[in-house]
Amino acid sequence: MDIIQTLEKEQMEKLAKNIPSFKAGDTLKVHCKIKEGERERIQIFEGVCIARNNDGLNSNFTVRKISFGEGVERVFPLYSPNVAKIELVRSGKIHRSKIYYLRNLFGKKARIAEDTKATKEEA
Repeated sequence: MDIIQTLEKEQMEKLAKNIPSFKAGDTLKVHCKIKEGERERIQIFEGVCIARNNDGLNSNFTVRKISFGEGVERVFPLYSPNVAKIELVRSGKIHRSKIYYLRNLFGKKARIAEDTKATKEEA
């Protein structure tokens, strides 16, 4: 293993703070650190994970939610210090790794069935 991979592995172990195992289709609550002037607060962004990119220290995931009738997507770095915590709300049952087709759906069509097998395994 070369030096860069060794350093990345050390950083990932240090920053891997209670990151649950999740995939696209899962509903997540992402606790983000927001800095406003001198103060710092935590804001929760809750939505469906529509994509996950695993690339070592550069891993990221995209969360989509509907806010006031408008779709909002946000890409979070997985090992960022600005992500305080990630909570898994419910596990979705899908057959694709990227669910970008949700962008074109709305209402009842945009619902994702809950994966009851995943919740039983965790309990």
